[in-house]
Amino acid sequence: MSVLSELNVGQHGVVMALDLPESVQNHLMHMGFVPSALVTALRRAPAGDPMVYLVDGLEIALRRETARSIRVKIPRTLSRQQEQELLESARQAAQADPVQTDSSQLEAAPVEAIR
Repeated sequence: MSVLSELNVGQHGVVMALDLPESVQNHLMHMGFVPSALVTALRRAPAGDPMVYLVDGLEIALRRETARSIRVKIPRTLSRQQEQELLESARQAAQADPVQTDSSQLEAAPVEAIR
């Protein structure tokens, strides 16, 4: 078993448990961090913290300290149903996001700065 903070960008995990104070745990569970939920690491801030995760159609940024307290199981492969759920969550998140990013306006960052 691993913790959420160990996921690399693009990697998936299945939430197993939240080892956090009850108030924080309840807040995260309302956002979709519940046992058996599929979570995907989407992107990391340039300094490495926080990390943005996709869960239940929401993009949520968590600090490393919080992500270390969420236990996940990293599946070797995803079932077809999990893949479909993940794609549907990503589509819903993209449709719900009113901000559209024009990739031509983005600057390329050196690889060293991202890692």
